[in-house]
Amino acid sequence: MTLRHLVPISLVALAVTAAAAGVACNHDTPPPVTPPATTPTAAPTVSSAENKKADPAVNVSKEIMDACNITTSASAPKFDFDSSDLSSAEKDILGQVARCLTTGPLKGRNVKLVGRADPRGEQEYNMELGENRASSVKKYLVGLGVEKGRMALSSRGALDATGKDETTWRLDRRVDLSL
Repeated sequence: MTLRHLVPISLVALAVTAAAAGVACNHDTPPPVTPPATTPTAAPTVSSAENKKADPAVNVSKEIMDACNITTSASAPKFDFDSSDLSSAEKDILGQVARCLTTGPLKGRNVKLVGRADPRGEQEYNMELGENRASSVKKYLVGLGVEKGRMALSSRGALDATGKDETTWRLDRRVDLSL
């Protein structure tokens, strides 16, 4: 064999070795990826109905909860990852808040809506996501009769986020309502 024939063979051998290494690396990757994919899926499936009822994404201040006699716990608020959609649990709480703000003890009072996000993602994106979440809550309350001008909307994005994993990141994904 001449040197001219060895170069293509060497390149082919190098390509085969790289492909084999890639396959080996890809083979090692799925086991770590599979458990995280399984864990988040399993947690909502097992307790999503309970979580949606007990831990809505709308975090109503104690002052509003007391004044409006709202007994639903909002101790672990959450939105789904990368979402600003309200669930039926959030809509239920917001319905109670709207009644209180339109015909109840807080009639005529103003409300602050502060959207929040978990620390994943770019700062600008998280600020926008927090704003979208607060806007979603405001739009729903307006639909229930609360005047637009009585609600101040803002976003903190992930500025105050404290989560370190999926369980605690859920606590960061919320809208805080206060007087």
